[in-house]
Amino acid sequence: MSLLPITAPRQGRLLAGLTLGLAASTLAMAPASAQARSLETAHGEIEIEGQPERVVTLYEGALDASLAAGVTPLAAVATRGGDGVAEYLSDQVPDIAMVGTSREFNLEAIATQNPDLILASPYLSDEQYQLISQLAPTVVPENHGFSPDGWKAETRLYGRALGRADDVNAAIADVEARAADLQAQLDPGDTTTSLVRWMPQGPLVMSSELFATGMLEAVGLNVTDAGLVKDGRPHSDPLSLENLEQVDQDLLFLATLNDDGRQALEAARQSPAFARLDVVQRDRVFAVNGQLWTSASGPLAAQAVLDDIEAALLPDSE
Repeated sequence: MSLLPITAPRQGRLLAGLTLGLAASTLAMAPASAQARSLETAHGEIEIEGQPERVVTLYEGALDASLAAGVTPLAAVATRGGDGVAEYLSDQVPDIAMVGTSREFNLEAIATQNPDLILASPYLSDEQYQLISQLAPTVVPENHGFSPDGWKAETRLYGRALGRADDVNAAIADVEARAADLQAQLDPGDTTTSLVRWMPQGPLVMSSELFATGMLEAVGLNVTDAGLVKDGRPHSDPLSLENLEQVDQDLLFLATLNDDGRQALEAARQSPAFARLDVVQRDRVFAVNGQLWTSASGPLAAQAVLDDIEAALLPDSE
């Protein structure tokens, strides 16, 4: 599929008539029996009529929230480092259409789905919103920067947009209850950990303010980025192998996005700098899926991360 940057002026001109026509027909199809509801979004108040049936998600957290609410979207964007949805969701949406990536979308492919609701990312630009929102009501959460619990507010907004607020609230409550139960079982004390994404150019220390590091905190672990991540950034600059001792914590979670990252990690494992880390010598390094741990968010992603934590730290409980 050829992806076109959504910001292209020519694309907007070519699709203007199509998008407006589809938006009008979609709104006309909304069931009149369901009460309209107003939502506060990053682009102001929007109104949604009826129960959305043709949902398109342009953000991994929105796809996760939709599935947690019991709604299967028609289309989504590819996960980072891949050409389909993240592996932890792929079995649930084997035939979902791909309409872009996290950074650029195929507007015509979105329009073809004739959506009655579009769930987008808090990082959607104003220019992108102006085009996409011509197709259907488009829900964009407020962007409050990185926050380990920000996914909960996003999920609740998507749930209200879908008319499934109770479902998403229950899913979030299940995550919180399970995290508390794992913390009680682990009794971690002051156990320190870091999350590192291994890339071909070198390891990146992930911020302690992200979704997955928030889940590590939720089970009682003391997450640190060793002061290597600047404010407002998701990760550090690449580290050299010689500087790996800065992430030599009690536990270390290592994430790779694709085959290139896995190959780089396997090469690093052969190096003396890696081998002499205390956490390596104690066999407390845990490899995890980077698509899940460093790109995804939402209730289903939270449960999948908790699955990994439980398997790593409570192997006898399975």
